[in-house]
Amino acid sequence: MAMDVTLRQLRAYVAVLESASFSEAARAMHLSQAALSGLIKELESRVGVRLLDRTTRKVAASSVGETFAPMARRVLANLDEALDNLTNLKELRRGLVRVAAPETLSCTLLPELIAGYNVRHPGVDVRFDDVPIQEVLAGLQNGSTDIGFGPAGVVPDQSVEVHVICADPLWVALRSDDPLARGKSVGWKELRERPLLNYMPNIAINVLSQVPPRHHPKQMVPVHRVNTALSMLRVRQGAVICPSMAEPLVRGFGLTFLPLLQPAVKWKIAMFVRHSASLSPAVESFRDFTLGFSQSWAAKGFERRRPSEGRKGGVASPVRGRRPPAVVKS
Repeated sequence: MAMDVTLRQLRAYVAVLESASFSEAARAMHLSQAALSGLIKELESRVGVRLLDRTTRKVAASSVGETFAPMARRVLANLDEALDNLTNLKELRRGLVRVAAPETLSCTLLPELIAGYNVRHPGVDVRFDDVPIQEVLAGLQNGSTDIGFGPAGVVPDQSVEVHVICADPLWVALRSDDPLARGKSVGWKELRERPLLNYMPNIAINVLSQVPPRHHPKQMVPVHRVNTALSMLRVRQGAVICPSMAEPLVRGFGLTFLPLLQPAVKWKIAMFVRHSASLSPAVESFRDFTLGFSQSWAAKGFERRRPSEGRKGGVASPVRGRRPPAVVKS
């Protein structure tokens, strides 16, 4: 049968044992000696046994009290540990955030985002999984992922919050020996005759729907990963469409990367956050950090690309005077 014993009574009992004095224990707990004695009497009354032997000269645990003392200490220690852990979670000295994103973002935004967050909150464990967008959404729905990233055109169910974090122009990767690589930009019409090595599962609806059908690529070669598409482009003719943020990745393959215009299309990137009655402090802080980080990251990426204009095999800036880019969800 459960006994109505309070933590205050247990603390009073342990304090008396540790000081071997009612007056010292009362002073340590900021109580009067009468109040402390009252707590001990209440505890002994609740458990139905004497826990302390008192004399005029000393106070010590009774035989039953000696058995009970380590258990009381363990209860108080476990509570203190739980409260410390709660404080650590609240103050972001500890925590867990489970993040997932498809490959294009895994190779661009996510490494810098996670590294920046870890500098600010080194005690929080960010566990990252680079998976196809379908697995990102599945993880959010089944609860195995806290925060996901992907194209904004992918519409999760109502259990997921969608935050558009940036819109990045689509550019095209070409072999350096491709005649189109000599220009400062490429139009969709010019790209029509080249096989498009495509890793975007929703390109027809969310990208090509914004391009006049007469300018659609005549041939599409489907692959599953952007790295596969870029690797294939190194050894065969064709083109790969990527968001401009993928410039370091494209250049790593020794390819030329140019703005894709007429029309210019932007790739909207979203952060997906799993709905919960209460997000953990770590997940909330990662969400808020991302909202601030992504805007500055996108702006810095644009500045990084500007100086490479005119370099052979580099990245050219968009041609001035063009109409504003159409923003699509891909």
